[in-house]
Amino acid sequence: MHKNNFCKRCLYGTAHPLGLILDEEGICSGCRIHEEKDKLDWGARWEKLRSLVQPYRNTDGKNYDCIVPVSGAHDSYYIVHLIKKELGLNPLLVTYNKYFNTPLGIRNLANLRIQFNCDILYQNINPISVKNITRTTLRRLGSIYWPVLAGQTVFPVQTAVRYKIPLIIWGAHQGLEQVGMFSHEHEVEMTRRYRKDHDLMGHEADDLLSIFDTLKEEDIWQYRYPDDQELNAVGVRGIYLGNYVRWDPKAQHEKMVTEYGYQTASFSRTFDAYDFVDCFNYMDLHDQLKLYKHGYSKVTDHASREIRFGRLTRQEGHALVTKYEQRTLKYSEQFCDWLGIAPRSLQFMLDMHRNPDCWEQIEPDKWIFKGWSVQRAEGLSSEVRPSDLFQVNSSLEMDRAASYITIGKGWP
Repeated sequence: MHKNNFCKRCLYGTAHPLGLILDEEGICSGCRIHEEKDKLDWGARWEKLRSLVQPYRNTDGKNYDCIVPVSGAHDSYYIVHLIKKELGLNPLLVTYNKYFNTPLGIRNLANLRIQFNCDILYQNINPISVKNITRTTLRRLGSIYWPVLAGQTVFPVQTAVRYKIPLIIWGAHQGLEQVGMFSHEHEVEMTRRYRKDHDLMGHEADDLLSIFDTLKEEDIWQYRYPDDQELNAVGVRGIYLGNYVRWDPKAQHEKMVTEYGYQTASFSRTFDAYDFVDCFNYMDLHDQLKLYKHGYSKVTDHASREIRFGRLTRQEGHALVTKYEQRTLKYSEQFCDWLGIAPRSLQFMLDMHRNPDCWEQIEPDKWIFKGWSVQRAEGLSSEVRPSDLFQVNSSLEMDRAASYITIGKGWP
């Protein structure tokens, strides 16, 4: 079994799939980089961002200043707020239809467009190809989310090339925020390599084509990243706002709730009510696969983030993880209906991807969990803090729809 050494401050361990190291004091690289949030001169960094975007302003009014990827959740509202209200840029919003849309996510995305009065492009790849790819990536990679991650990260770049808009503005860099892969001062930018290695689990679209699979060229071509010649001809670059703004998802979401009517929802598998309210599967089946493959799930990410901000103790975070991480799935039947597979077939494919370091099979249909929360349990409290950190304000039910909303419609 791989030895997973844990940070003495947060709940992450050295088995983190993005890579993480501990220093001589037992504090992880993610926690150390997080300390920069309280040390850097964010006023100076904001002015540096202003200077960076200045040459991209389109003074003749014949094009957009930048491209901004958005969805009906996550940090979309705050990103657009910074870009349009604070920087005064004219963005073209782009969104990839993930097909797992909740009514709340559709409402939030439509409200974002209305509140900020922005033009927006939707990409709706035909559902047959999406389902074909999902079957392949579920079987081969243990991922139902590969097409979503691929689409969300490539459509903005394709649009930049097509419309000759060089600047793409993203939110925070996952590798920096979670594991301290970089410093804020490195000012890293979006790259083809990071997308492939981390977002796409090492597999570009063309890697999915195989004589042992049924995928065809017409299924995958829209997920191809533009080549270097196309990128260089336009001068495409993607910057992360998190390098120039003190990123705090909880505080940012609460500001967006107050100022623009962003709506939140409760989840069965985490205490965070602000992230990913647009998707039936991200905090459900996708999260279960993460637990099977890596021994931890999204609630560990949320708890570690809140510990770093000082809003939870390590003991409280661990107790919340233990409470939420193995909650029963709510939407697996809905996913099976959409993909056209039997629940037993789905479970068979899920079990194929269980990590033997984290799971032990003792009977054909019975497994013992040995994941991160079990490995780090010694000496930690089992008392669960009341869920008062995150508030639900939505009048919509996440599970109101009987099937996925496949077209990004407007909202009354």
